[in-house]
Parts: sequence; structure tokens; C-alpha cells
Amino acid sequence: MTEIGTALPSIIQESYSSAPLTEEPEEEASTPKLIDGSSAQGSGVLGPQTQDGLPTCLLCTCLGTTVYCDDRELDAVPPLPKETTYFYSRYNRIRKINRNDFANLNNLKRIDLTANFISEIHEDAFRRLPQLEELVLRDNRIRQLPELPSTLTFIDVSKNRLGRKGIRNEAFKDLHELQHLYITDNNLDRIPLPLPESLQALHLQNNNIQEMHEDTFCKMKDFNYVRRALEDIRLDGNPINLSKTPYAYMCLPRLPVGNLI
Repeated sequence: MTEIGTALPSIIQESYSSAPLTEEPEEEASTPKLIDGSSAQGSGVLGPQTQDGLPTCLLCTCLGTTVYCDDRELDAVPPLPKETTYFYSRYNRIRKINRNDFANLNNLKRIDLTANFISEIHEDAFRRLPQLEELVLRDNRIRQLPELPSTLTFIDVSKNRLGRKGIRNEAFKDLHELQHLYITDNNLDRIPLPLPESLQALHLQNNNIQEMHEDTFCKMKDFNYVRRALEDIRLDGNPINLSKTPYAYMCLPRLPVGNLI
């Protein structure tokens, strides 16, 4: 029986199993299988073709509906099988996220692009993903956040270059499912308001935030208002004196972490 490795160049044989390609018996149906990447540009179970002429699931690793492309020296997001649910492409050389990099991936729930060189993201790159819940873009060179889908529950854009203008006004207002927001090490000079009521954790360490208003988290006209969900606020590493606005925390279950002197 022909082994899959004999039909491929030797460089691919080193990174892909040389076991015979046979049908699995019924009792092994629960074993994770390669994603079905059939599409207009598809190549069956090995996923759609990349620009290098390799199927995505040979270049990366596909298990179930999860695609792992970590540390592959990629300079762009590869074409993903249409059933992809979780996509990891950390420690690569991706510089730009294009409009259609994630087009028609209606099942995609998590994108993790940690530690690339991303400096530009198309405005519509993530907005059209109907089930996206987790977006991790930490340790890149991003200067402007694009439009974000309202389905997000987890955002980590720490260690980027957002600065004063990288987050538009009311960027998180309509993200009613958002629970965790991490924007550390970005040279922000303000807290991005308003924040959704669903938020549980807000990490803003090591920025340039110098002031806070008494209605940043609470409602000064409603002394009965309690914001029970927001239990984890980190403002350490900012030039702000939290003791100057004591009434700003009256509605919170816990005090923010930061400079009180």
C-alpha cells in the first residue's frame, strides 16, 4: 500500500506522518480527524491550498475543527477550512490582516495571533464573524483597533501601540457579552469608556492613564447602583493617584489595584 509520504517532496515527509492512509473502522470514529476543507479552492481533508501550493493542514496541524499554525514562519493568514472553530497562529511573521482572511468562517470562535508583527488590520476583518467569542492579538504592533463583533467575550490586545488614538470612542459600548478586556502596555492615556455591564476583568497596567472621573465605573446620580460583575480592575503602572477619586469605586465589589499615594 502506498504511504502518503512517498507521494510528497522529502521536506514535507519530515513534518507529516508517513503512516498509510487507510479508512478508520467505525469503533475509532471518536478519534480527532483532519478538518474537511472542501471549498472552491479546496483539497479535501487536507484543507484549502496555500499560496505556497501546500494544503493548510500539511503546513499547519488540523485536529477536529481546530487549526494550529504556531511558529511556522508564516507572513500571512493561510486559507482556513470552512469548518474551522479555533485558529492559533502564534509566533509567526504576519504583518497585516486583510478583509477576507476570515471570510465565510461562520463557526470561528477563537482567533489567537499572539507575537506576530501585525501593524494593520482591515476594518471588516473580524466584524463579519457571527460566532467569534475570543480575540487574542497581544504582542504585536497594532496602532488602530478595527470594528469588533458584539459576540466577543474575551479581548486581549496587550503589548501593542494603540496610544491615544488607537481605540475609537465607545469601541466597547455594544459588546454586551464582553467579560475580559486586557489592554496592558499600550501607552493609553485614558480608560476606554463606556464599558459594558457584563465586564468582569479590566486590565490596564503599564499605560499612561493620569486621571479618572467619579462616573468612570459608577453612576453618581444613582447611589443604589451596584456593579457586581466588575471584580478585577488593574491600574498599576499608571501615573494615576486612585485616592483622589474615592467615590469612583463606591459601586464596585473590590477596589482597583494601583497607586493610592
